[in-house]
Amino acid sequence: MDTVMLARMQFGLTTIYHFFFVPLSIGLSFLVAVMETRYVKTSNETYKKMAQFWGRLFLINAGVGIVTGIVQEFQFGMSWSEYSRFVGDIFGTPLAIETLLAFFLESTFLGIWVFGWDKLNKYLHLACIWLVVFGSLMSAFWIIVANSFMQHPEGYTVNNGRAELADFSAVLGNSNVWVQFPHVLMGALVMGAFFVLGVSAFNLLRKRGDFEFFRRSINLAVLVAVIATLGAAVAGDRQGEFDARENPMKLAAMEGLWHTESGAGWSLISIIDEQNHKNLFELKIPFFLSILAFKDPFHEVKGIDELQAAAEDKYGPGNYTPPVNVLFFAFRGMTGAAGAMILLAFLGLFLAWKRRLATTRWYLFIASFGVFLPYISNTCGWIIAEMGRQPWVVTGVLKTEQAVSPNLTPTELIISIAIFATLYIGLAAADIFLMTKFANGNRVADFEEHTEAVEESDEKLLVGAY
Repeated sequence: MDTVMLARMQFGLTTIYHFFFVPLSIGLSFLVAVMETRYVKTSNETYKKMAQFWGRLFLINAGVGIVTGIVQEFQFGMSWSEYSRFVGDIFGTPLAIETLLAFFLESTFLGIWVFGWDKLNKYLHLACIWLVVFGSLMSAFWIIVANSFMQHPEGYTVNNGRAELADFSAVLGNSNVWVQFPHVLMGALVMGAFFVLGVSAFNLLRKRGDFEFFRRSINLAVLVAVIATLGAAVAGDRQGEFDARENPMKLAAMEGLWHTESGAGWSLISIIDEQNHKNLFELKIPFFLSILAFKDPFHEVKGIDELQAAAEDKYGPGNYTPPVNVLFFAFRGMTGAAGAMILLAFLGLFLAWKRRLATTRWYLFIASFGVFLPYISNTCGWIIAEMGRQPWVVTGVLKTEQAVSPNLTPTELIISIAIFATLYIGLAAADIFLMTKFANGNRVADFEEHTEAVEESDEKLLVGAY
């Protein structure tokens, strides 16, 4: 295995692992802020307990996310020094802003929030958690700004073999930012909602802890899940339309579409022969791909072979086709998990309306496993985003094989991959242990006495938390 492939494997391993934690931190911080807002508004101690309980799980997740994120930045210099040399002036700017502004804002007020319970005025304490939410959103925004330059480079010039920042407003206003950031944000809210939904459902199913506590938690989670899943679907549709215009090769690879078609169908399933550029079997919905990508059932969708020929004419000989099978099944993994989450969210909404959400055991059983769905969807989404632009690390500007550090050896990379894998297995074990320990509902309190009363309660239900 060559150096480039090993370097990609190393970065893929650390990036996917890191992104297990990032969206949960963003989504869970928002839910904790909503819980504390309800406490400040109503003085109901249950909401305070909710903010503290879910806030503790947020802290565990954020701690591991910070550790794994540090590794990412070191890799730009160690494994991808040619990339850093070429685009450092541009890529480094949003990363510096993210660290010096957003991350420090988030970290500072998170510390104040953790140690400020019963010491700060409750309104000041509430402001701290909302500043944490704002900081996490700004952190994600600047990371997306940096990533968008790789996807759709704008605002730069090339001088003396290096890309230099020519127009910061163009980098900030990159059209990819404004379709990708809403998609990432909605995905984070989905993950936070399904985490609270899954943990609450498990504790309700096992009859652990305070029934009213988890009833309110699961109601809030379902409300946010409904809004966020629909928001993610709309944002994903916009991003798909953008990719159809700006990166048609990614769209063609996701669909295993080898030849240009007008009124292209969408494949439910295909058996793809990448070597011979054909599909051995496919089951399609007629016209649906053209509708999804262009909102026109008869619109032409470019095929892989035609796009490959056009890329060779523009950039010279080479393979400009990303891994088709990987993208095809990653897209179906993302959309399949997303569809399941939409169904689960609306089913929960219906049960909440019927006031049976916290006591319907078959739903609680299914929802307990629903916590894994956003991890599948988010991971598949990032695989599509990053592998879909191959062979480019910066689309149309710098190839991946040109970006790797020139003096790296396969042996060094194999050793580092083994070390990272070992450390990350250890971190995963610690994270799972702590999450399992602190997500146990028995750490909240009492259960049985509320089970019967809630069915007949006349309390007004604001579909979720109230």
